[in-house]
Amino acid sequence: MYKMSEYAFIAAILATGLALILYIAYALSGLRAARMQTAGGNVRTGVMGFSGGPRTAALGRYATILGWLGFAFLSAWLVFRTIATGHGPFANMYEFSVSFAWGVLGAYYWFERRYHQRMLGLFALPVALALMLYATTIPSTVEPLVPALQNNLLLSVHVAVAIVAYGSFTIAFAAALLFVIQPEGGRWGLPKPEILDDISYKAVVVGFPFLTAVIVLGAIWADVAWGRYWSWDPKETASLVTWLIYGAYLHARVVRNWRGRKAAYLLMLGFAATLFTYFGNLFFGGLHSYSGLG
Repeated sequence: MYKMSEYAFIAAILATGLALILYIAYALSGLRAARMQTAGGNVRTGVMGFSGGPRTAALGRYATILGWLGFAFLSAWLVFRTIATGHGPFANMYEFSVSFAWGVLGAYYWFERRYHQRMLGLFALPVALALMLYATTIPSTVEPLVPALQNNLLLSVHVAVAIVAYGSFTIAFAAALLFVIQPEGGRWGLPKPEILDDISYKAVVVGFPFLTAVIVLGAIWADVAWGRYWSWDPKETASLVTWLIYGAYLHARVVRNWRGRKAAYLLMLGFAATLFTYFGNLFFGGLHSYSGLG
């Protein structure tokens, strides 16, 4: 099963990489069509939120098909790796990186199906692909669990909810970035700002409760493993800061009706905090140093 998981992982990288290339071609084709429309050319507005034609739509469909294949291969990797290790594949940096990529693709395709905005793939898929490529640089061997991780239920549930949260925050980041790069006075073929703003908000609404569950479950597990609920470990602290940033965003959105660029910049800060939470223990050590990198 270990070999099968490796084959599925390689196939996922190839499928996701090809999908990203097609998403870029799709975006460039739509951008060209939007410029032609601005100049008075004969093009039509597609269902994806920007001007295009049959060629643009076909590129988008093929990109989606390949992306779904990448997600399917990563799902197979999860199954094969679980069988090979005997526990959820979340015990070291290699496993968590691939699982994080799976969460990003899953969240992206859920939102693409719901909102029909393939332009999000321009920023969501590079995150997933970068995580997979990073995973190729670190050991993938199956090692026995360290004592603190020898709780299959908490290991699986604690990290699984983190994957959902991180994947959702990636979509919020992608929509926020698309919002920020829009030129003044024109969309240039990008989705409407109000759609991007709504996607960002809905993604955080999905991710924030899961991040809350990550912190609560982590505290319970910490008490079981180390005899105390909170130790101000770097990863714990970073998770709390990330939670506060997204909590501030939701508060500002609901109470102060924050929208537009201010909200987008706050979401970009939140995603930076998410990545710091994910990678921080590599630099600062602490009780969460289970990367498998020595």
